Amino acid sequence: MPATPQRRRAISRLRTGSAALAAAVGIGVTVAALPAGADTVHPDRTGHPGRTVDVQLLSFNDFHGNLEPPQGSSGTVEELQADGTKKSVPAGGVEYLAQSLRTARKGHPYSVTAAAGDLVGASPLLSGLFHDEPTIEAMNKLGLDVTSVGNHEFDEGRAELTRLQNGGCHPKDGCYEDGKKFAGADFPYLTANVTDEKTGKPLLKPYTVWRHKGVKIGFIGVTLEGTPDIVSANGIKGLKFHDEVETIDKYAKVLDKQGVKAIVALIHEGGLPASTSYNYNCDSPGPGDGISGPITEIAKHVTSKVDALVTGHTHQAYACTIPDPSGRPRTVTSAASYGKLYTDTELTYDRRTHDIVRTSVKAPGAVNHVVDRTQPKAADMTSLIGRWNKLAAPVAARPVGHIAADIAGRGANAPESPLGDVIADAQLEATKAADKGGAQLALMNPGGIRSDLAYQASGSEGDGVVTYGEAFTVQPFTNMMNVVDLTGAQLLTALQQQVSGPNEASPKILQVSTGLTYTLDMTKKGADRVVKDSVELNGAALDPAKTYRVAMNEFLAGGGDGFAAFKDAKNKYVGPSDLDAFTAYLTAHSSASSPLSPPAASRIHVVK
Repeated sequence: MPATPQRRRAISRLRTGSAALAAAVGIGVTVAALPAGADTVHPDRTGHPGRTVDVQLLSFNDFHGNLEPPQGSSGTVEELQADGTKKSVPAGGVEYLAQSLRTARKGHPYSVTAAAGDLVGASPLLSGLFHDEPTIEAMNKLGLDVTSVGNHEFDEGRAELTRLQNGGCHPKDGCYEDGKKFAGADFPYLTANVTDEKTGKPLLKPYTVWRHKGVKIGFIGVTLEGTPDIVSANGIKGLKFHDEVETIDKYAKVLDKQGVKAIVALIHEGGLPASTSYNYNCDSPGPGDGISGPITEIAKHVTSKVDALVTGHTHQAYACTIPDPSGRPRTVTSAASYGKLYTDTELTYDRRTHDIVRTSVKAPGAVNHVVDRTQPKAADMTSLIGRWNKLAAPVAARPVGHIAADIAGRGANAPESPLGDVIADAQLEATKAADKGGAQLALMNPGGIRSDLAYQASGSEGDGVVTYGEAFTVQPFTNMMNVVDLTGAQLLTALQQQVSGPNEASPKILQVSTGLTYTLDMTKKGADRVVKDSVELNGAALDPAKTYRVAMNEFLAGGGDGFAAFKDAKNKYVGPSDLDAFTAYLTAHSSASSPLSPPAASRIHVVK
């Protein structure tokens, strides 16, 4: 008999798990020391609970609907070995994530599972085709207790986010299975810093309290304040996004007044680790020295009432200790993306103070674990994937092209990726005809490339075959193509905005179509990184006074990702979707006998 949402929630609160006390290679994991005179964590001789209990916090972030194992480099993590070498480990897939979490909970009567946003959005076709209902169903089954909202939860707008929370069939597509109505999320989405412009109230709940046998832990959920800069304007119309620190501090006070002293912040904003290996020592040479980026300043200023920060957004892996405003160490963690890792954090809860025990010397243990694919699969997730794959098969399995080898996109290390070149060329080809917009060049935002194209993909199709489902995984947003007028001066400014202003610390290098070349000197700072005299189109120097027809998706055309220069464009033409342009290009330029080879990715010359 299938479990009701109420029964699943009851089971989730009773489930058990295992706290990871052993350090992975290069990580020293420590456990909080108890204050002088504190009781033992074990039951006393009468059998009554001791003063403290260990609460296991399992967390992950940026799942993005990756129910099946991600393809190519998007489906691996880098592991630091004892001898200093690095190993690539296949990871991810909800069948393995669910199994990992269930195994971890064994032996721990106090276990709570949380996420830090972007569970959905930019999802592969298996989830995206059904407006991410399959992912919400999977999160319910694996026992997620709470999550913050991420920027991608707004990809389809506030009404759709509310539907994912509360349930109901899609307003346009209806119900996908006869006799089944989408039930919505069993867990709360927290939107503490996202308010309605008219009412001033949070869109959804700002916080929640997890309770189990007298233990109370408050969770506050926020997304990055800069969400309006990285999502479509239509998706956030009528909403305001507030400062993360101020919002968390506000609701920490509310929880404190309610007697909830143990607090965890779920923050969809992240950092940039010093190493690409998930198991590097983030606290070497000192606490928090192995991480930079926006989360470091947030962590330093969020009220000391908060005991741990679970973060996301940057898709990076780290388990760091950053001192709070009072100087006490506090864990700041992120489990990469796509369900490839999960974090196990041990929180020592004091029954007398109702707070988490922390000291000025050591922090609670936190470690990232690989969701490896050698373990058994969770049978209920295998069934879920099979059911939705059957519904998606008529669309997903259609071949749209052939490739001769892996074409790196999301996982490419260089500013320019081979798949980025292919996508930009596809967008130029779809819009270059006079009656299709008359584009002379095309620009693609790197964040819109969500995966590699793998030569040997998972599934039943032959090697080198690219299916519509795989193409959708690369380009899931279905943004409409725009062709606009930009002067050479405006185009140069846009190129400079890749590496200056809000993008200086973490550059967003646009992928460029064939014919556009320039030099990027990363030894310089800010806008000077773009060597002005090097910018050429089809061998001719860029003319600041000349007007060019430039193709880009509607997200970029609206100034997304910090490209304000595009907002001043004129004479807009709306073309096909980016996905249609991509699939049409693959079909036109490849066949079984003549597959598409990865381009050289040599349009942007980088000086380091």
